[in-house]
Parts: sequence; structure tokens; C-alpha cells
Amino acid sequence: MPAARFVEQLNTQIGNELAAHNQYLACAVYYDAETMPQMAAFFYGQALEERDHAMMMVQYLLDTDSPVTIPGVAAPVPSFADVSAPVELALEQEKRVTEQINGLLRTAREESDFASEQFMQWFIKEQVEEVATMSDLLTVVKRNLDDIEDIEEYVAREQGGEGADPTAPRAAGA
Repeated sequence: MPAARFVEQLNTQIGNELAAHNQYLACAVYYDAETMPQMAAFFYGQALEERDHAMMMVQYLLDTDSPVTIPGVAAPVPSFADVSAPVELALEQEKRVTEQINGLLRTAREESDFASEQFMQWFIKEQVEEVATMSDLLTVVKRNLDDIEDIEEYVAREQGGEGADPTAPRAAGA
């Protein structure tokens, strides 16, 4: 059984991941309304990925006979000033999630909760990728604010076809 403090924080993180899902969904809808199908598809995919992260955490708690609490989440930011604003928000969100994930790993270590520490390792790797992806995307978007087609072309070329990660934890309901 994981340490009680870790379980409490992981339940909170489930809410953080679901809030990230909702925020990415709002970003996707914004890009869909702007007729930017590549950016919309990218953010719809990111939303599903965040939901999957939450469900991986749910599954871990279920697998360890720990209580699962699905917390409520605040409403996402629904509108944006320009095409770079959702990506700026996404980058800040990924940096915040990285801090949260690091905090979970820190708690597992402090509690000598080795199974939970091992579980969190995949999320550490994932956050490095997420921050790098959003940082690169923001650079491209800011460089091409006057040429939406170049943004769309970049996303079509660079952000597709990753496939499933065989090292990822199992998600509840999958």
C-alpha cells in the first residue's frame, strides 16, 4: 500500500490532470474556431493524453488498494487574445505539472514508498517531453504569427505519428 501522504497527493494530481485535459480541450476548440485544423487536432490529442495520465493514476491507486477520489476541477480559460496565447498557457501549464510531478516523486522518496517512486518515473520522463514540445511549438508560433499556414505545416510535419508508449503505465478503463 502506498504511503497515505502520497495517495492524498496523487488524488489531487488526478484533478490536476483532468483540469489540464479541460484546458487543452478549450485550446483545441479555440483553434477549431480559427480554422486551424492541425493545431486543433494537436490540442485534442493533448487533451486525451492528459485524461490518460489521470486514468493511469487512477489505475495505480486501484492496483494498490488505495482510495480513489475524483476531485472537481476549475473551469478552463475559454478564450484567447491571439493564436500564441493558448500555447503560452499550455507551456506554463506543463511547467506547473512538472513541479507537481516532481513533488509527488519527492513525497514517495521521503516516505520510502519505492513502488510509488517507480510509478512516478514514467511521468518524469513524460514531462521533459511535454515541456520541450510546448516550448518548441511556442517558438514556431511566435515566429509565424503572420503566417498561420506555416504554423499548421509545422504541426502537421512535427507532431504526428508518435504511437503508444509501451513503457507507459496502464490506464483505468483501457
